[in-house]
Amino acid sequence: MTIGQAPETIARQIADVQAVLQRQLGEQLRAIHLYGSAVEGGLQPGSDIDLMVTVAAPLPPAVRNGLLQALLAHSAWPGSSTALRALEVTVVALPALRPWRYPPRRELQFGEWLRADLQAGRFEPPVADHDLAILLTKLRQHSLALLGPPAQDLFDPVPAADFRRALADTVAQWNAPPDWQGEERNILLALARIWFSACTGGIATKDGAAAWAAERLPAQHRARMEAAALAYRSGQDGAQAWRPEQVAATILFCKHSIVRELARAPEPTA
Repeated sequence: MTIGQAPETIARQIADVQAVLQRQLGEQLRAIHLYGSAVEGGLQPGSDIDLMVTVAAPLPPAVRNGLLQALLAHSAWPGSSTALRALEVTVVALPALRPWRYPPRRELQFGEWLRADLQAGRFEPPVADHDLAILLTKLRQHSLALLGPPAQDLFDPVPAADFRRALADTVAQWNAPPDWQGEERNILLALARIWFSACTGGIATKDGAAAWAAERLPAQHRARMEAAALAYRSGQDGAQAWRPEQVAATILFCKHSIVRELARAPEPTA
């Protein structure tokens, strides 16, 4: 097994979370990978700690629910704590990923947006999740193994067709203002990353993708993408300065650009 070290600023929180995972999952635990801003691009004021946790087999409901509740004490809404960052923890079972099939299945996901449901005893069962195709591709490109083998050795490559399908399934969620209300900044940055991935097959940081997309956007949309990136770096929401119709226009412009790109046949690989 290879064990990497988390960045010093989050090492204590990571160690505490790792202890929770080992206690709750026991011998089922196979790997823990840190990814996202902590290992690529740098943690911003509002950045989550992103963890992918791999187990040997599907988990009983009592174990899933117990883990979700245990994680509540080790996570906090962005900006609400000086000691804790928000956690985003995804748990997958190896038999659900090997052999590969689309959409892949996740065992559970923990995030601050679920806190009220978890505190009320409402737990999501295992579900098919197209986003795993993107996350696993990201993990294989940039991640740190805190426990277990490197992601490149643990997970098979996601087929290019399924990666593009996951991009399409993701943008299909955003169609009208209720789909992005309160999340304007995050969705603009997500669209920038998806657009970059659709055009290049790679995965960029939020900042990198926003700069890439801004170069390709008309001026009126470019300003809002740049504002979203600035808000991300400063830890602010940023959307209060934008009129709803302007945000909608930029989101839909990006979405339609992605849909057009995904409709094209991908370039053949050598």
